Amino acid sequence: MSELVRAALVQAKWTGDTASMTDLHEQYARSAAARGAGIIGFQEVFNAPYFCQVQEPEHYEWAEPVPDGATTRRMRELARELRMVIVVPVFESDGPGFYYNTAAVVDADGSYLGKYRKHHLPHLPGFWEKYYFRPGNLGWPVFDTAVGRVGVYICYDRHFPEGWRALGLAGAQLVYNPSATSRGLSSHLWNLEQPAAAVANEYFVAAINRVGVEEYGDNDFYGSSYFVDPSGRFVGDPASTTDEELLIRDLDLSDVDEVRRTWAFYRDRRPDAYGSLTQP
Repeated sequence: MSELVRAALVQAKWTGDTASMTDLHEQYARSAAARGAGIIGFQEVFNAPYFCQVQEPEHYEWAEPVPDGATTRRMRELARELRMVIVVPVFESDGPGFYYNTAAVVDADGSYLGKYRKHHLPHLPGFWEKYYFRPGNLGWPVFDTAVGRVGVYICYDRHFPEGWRALGLAGAQLVYNPSATSRGLSSHLWNLEQPAAAVANEYFVAAINRVGVEEYGDNDFYGSSYFVDPSGRFVGDPASTTDEELLIRDLDLSDVDEVRRTWAFYRDRRPDAYGSLTQP
């Protein structure tokens, strides 16, 4: 029996300030809702530039509480109005000195379901994330939403298979991976890792990347956002490599059960044999 969900994602260019960036994403959400989408996800720290290209204390100003900050409150109101689930990645402040790279998940009735904090933080030229963020400490939550069971993994997390598997074991049907990924060292992995994770864990993945060159560095974010199904196949074509785009795809969540019956990876797992994997 089909469990059809119309899902959306946005890849956008930095507009220059938080207010206009938030307005832009609200416009995209309204457009997606008008086209029948029941869920939408935004890119990593969507309402700010990717400031991790530099190490400057002034960029702590982008941080705000979750869920009590202005952005999450606004997205809750928007979700309630549009009857749409929204994945909201922001720079989270959780008290003096406690900062996280976070995504809030808001249900279609405007209720705040919880948040995911990015576990794996890069620290290399152009991606100085350990200067700003603490590692995530909330585990691998999967949220029961109006459209199904949704998980979140953020950008650099995608290089680590353990979290993908934890989300699958927790029952995820669709995982959003908001990112800020530039051309260069890892670009060839973009179209490799997330389809591989989708098929290894047998769920849908929404891969979101920023696009354009921003004011705090020379990273060229190449977009190419896409949806991939539990068999590792792209659902339609990926988005542009240079331009903003709202991508909307129909996902049949019943494919998750079908693929798991066909390729019985969860049945054939051997957790009793994996103990050494948890050793440093």
